[in-house]
Amino acid sequence: MLDLVTDQRPENDFARMDFERERKDPPEGFPKLPDIPGKRYVDPEFLRLEKEEMWDKAWLYAGHVDQLPNKGSWFLTRNTGSPVIVVRTLKDEIKAYYNTCQHRGAPLVKEESGEDRGFVCGYHGWSYTLDGKLTAVRDKRDFVDLDFSCRSLVPVRCELLGSLIFLNQDEDAQPLMEHIGPMAQQLEQFQLEKLRLVDSRSYDVDCNVKVLLDAFLEVYHLKSIHVDTVDRFLDHRAMIATLWPNGHSRMATPNRRDDWVDPGTKGMPEIPTVNDFPAKNNVSYQIYPNFVMPAAPTGIPILQFWPMGPKKSRVVSSWLAPDYDPENPHPLWPTRLSNWERILYEDLQFAPQIQESLESPGFKGMPLNYQERRIYHWHEELDRRIGLNRVPGDARVEQVLEPWVQKD
Repeated sequence: MLDLVTDQRPENDFARMDFERERKDPPEGFPKLPDIPGKRYVDPEFLRLEKEEMWDKAWLYAGHVDQLPNKGSWFLTRNTGSPVIVVRTLKDEIKAYYNTCQHRGAPLVKEESGEDRGFVCGYHGWSYTLDGKLTAVRDKRDFVDLDFSCRSLVPVRCELLGSLIFLNQDEDAQPLMEHIGPMAQQLEQFQLEKLRLVDSRSYDVDCNVKVLLDAFLEVYHLKSIHVDTVDRFLDHRAMIATLWPNGHSRMATPNRRDDWVDPGTKGMPEIPTVNDFPAKNNVSYQIYPNFVMPAAPTGIPILQFWPMGPKKSRVVSSWLAPDYDPENPHPLWPTRLSNWERILYEDLQFAPQIQESLESPGFKGMPLNYQERRIYHWHEELDRRIGLNRVPGDARVEQVLEPWVQKD
């Protein structure tokens, strides 16, 4: 059975679920996971390294192309840690720039979104094209040898995953599609380029961001937190996890009944190319570090978890769907969104109290089990991005899961 578990190719997925449901112990050869040190959630020095070496250099979801309906449309995002303008240029390209005038650093835009043919700084009137080029300055005669070509807006790496816009502040980052590796091929079936934006909401929570991320990387908590909701139809004991390079992963949890269909989605338009496995199971993809996507044929919620401080996080919950008409939405959408929010609140309800406990002398570290291996995989990747030799010894995670990472 070891070969079945380590060979995580899609054609084995149903058989792997059967194995997980019937096993009596973790698979042969699976390592004992060392405790995750508690310092990683509260230590200021570790959190500084985490921000500088991981968050500031990661591919992070910024928004959906529907937020840029016309040439000249733009929106402002701050979730990445810096204010960034994302814009559809007059050439119909999607680009991103820091919201920082190259004169004295004033913001170019002050609203959350808008539509313009260029950007004009409200402080001293410096003007830029939507391509970021400086075109005019007030009282040019008073500048000595001002080279406009050296004063363009500072760009931010911006790439698309279908209709999803991702940013990366690291100029040398690996291209997004290469970075997500084997996941890219699996995502093709969802036709992300055709999905419309249905809804987006934010929730601020008083806890370290990893408290929330951990909860969405496992289903071990279903029988405690989701007793009256998803635990009624999901079989957490048969969950399978696929670990990919660069910290990415996938989790798939079967329904308790093979013929179960969510009554809240009957009759809704479906993505026609979704294959049998995600159509009949709860499949959740995670793009490292903070993007979670439990995809389904009739609609896809996408979640991002943002660090807003050592003890404060933001969850952004959005929905994508095929054939969505904002002027005439399907009548099931209000109920579906309400049910989803109820489940989300169940996941968020204990987070502030967990944070309080993490800061107490009673928390030394986390002993994870086989079902929680995606959490350990996430932390291993964090240390690799910081640099194994830079992580303080008493906060470091031992690298033990590499043999269980699927390379293709």
